Amino acid sequence: MTTDATLPTVHADSYLTLNYRLADDAGNEYVSTFDLSPATLQMGSGQLAEPLERRLIGLPAGQRQVIALACQDAFGEHNPQLVERIARSALPAGIELRENSLLEFGAPEGGGFAGFLRELTDTTALIDFNHPLAGKSIRFEVEIIGIM
Repeated sequence: MTTDATLPTVHADSYLTLNYRLADDAGNEYVSTFDLSPATLQMGSGQLAEPLERRLIGLPAGQRQVIALACQDAFGEHNPQLVERIARSALPAGIELRENSLLEFGAPEGGGFAGFLRELTDTTALIDFNHPLAGKSIRFEVEIIGIM
């Protein structure tokens, strides 16, 4: 691949306008902006996962690329210690509980975190606190539209 040295390239603190798609090896798409409005983000701000940001650094404006990432290079291996059975009474109040949905939890020191509701019984819920793409190899397709 040759690049034009006059084109701006992505840096660790760049503001970007881009389209991107995340899919697994089987072609299951998890998120895509290609059929929507392009995304805008600032590198290093946490808007895009750090392993994906690393793959953008150095790409020039106008570049479209597909990057294959093994699970350990993307969102990590699935950690069974991050799957926990919780009493329904301990779940956040006032939310609809549905299997295969994300739940938001408040942290004691402020902020929050999410867990994926895997299983629901009358008395408990099985919550997976791994990233939803943990343990999966992914394809990250990106088109850099603009760099500031």
